[in-house]
Amino acid sequence: QVQLVESGGGLVQAGGSLRLSCTVSGLIFSAYTMDWYRQAPGMQREWVARMSSGMSEFYHDSVNGRFTVSRDNRRNLFYLHMTGLKPEDTAVYYCTPERSVPTWGQGTRVTVSS
Repeated sequence: QVQLVESGGGLVQAGGSLRLSCTVSGLIFSAYTMDWYRQAPGMQREWVARMSSGMSEFYHDSVNGRFTVSRDNRRNLFYLHMTGLKPEDTAVYYCTPERSVPTWGQGTRVTVSS
């Protein structure tokens, strides 16, 4: 059974930084492309960033240049490094492996104050 545990969220002022972590179990982590999504209050969940199993990186235009993804295949960890945070980045952030049936954890809340 795949389990995803996100952590690292919190309250930060605009311009600040956070690093989100995602601990993954129940699958061969290194074989999977991993995604970060976020869901702002009253909004649909949106894709934020991706790191492929081959370490290629992809970003939504709204975060490109500010956010960076990384992964530690030895420890089954997936990260989202966020800098230059804006109030519009406020959301619950989720990680998920690219699979036919999406799997979600509880998410970690990021709040950016202006």
